[in-house]
Amino acid sequence: MKLSETFTYSATVDEVYGLITSEEFRTETCEDQGAIEYDVAVDDGVVTIVRSMPAELPDFVKKLTGPTVKVKQTEKWSQKSDGSRVADVKVSIVGQPAEMLGTAALEDDGKGGTVFTVKGDVKVSIPLIGRKIEPEIHKQIVRSINAEVELGKTRI
Repeated sequence: MKLSETFTYSATVDEVYGLITSEEFRTETCEDQGAIEYDVAVDDGVVTIVRSMPAELPDFVKKLTGPTVKVKQTEKWSQKSDGSRVADVKVSIVGQPAEMLGTAALEDDGKGGTVFTVKGDVKVSIPLIGRKIEPEIHKQIVRSINAEVELGKTRI
């Protein structure tokens, strides 16, 4: 299932990049989103977040995941020659055949702000029911991105 989300920040690409590669900010996003436990590491443009979250999923999905899900998110950021930033992104549910592979980009909007885009494919590899679960995983990833962006806008 395709995922494509676009947001705008009233800050430069460097300012937004500095925020989203800040261990302090990413820790705050885990707390803000109600993570039960979390570990955040930022090293040379690589952001790794492992967090356990309450499984806010329909009952038929909770039967597979249990009451909590452990999510691992990895972003590998690099800078392009025009100053924009791009990342390979992987979000996976630990111990489950569910993941999102994609990209993120921070680009100058030409007005002093930044356009933040996340694109990817959500895949649940369970025969017969995987396609029924993908929209639920998609919804949770989008909700998490939205919450992080909204918090980020208050910090810039």
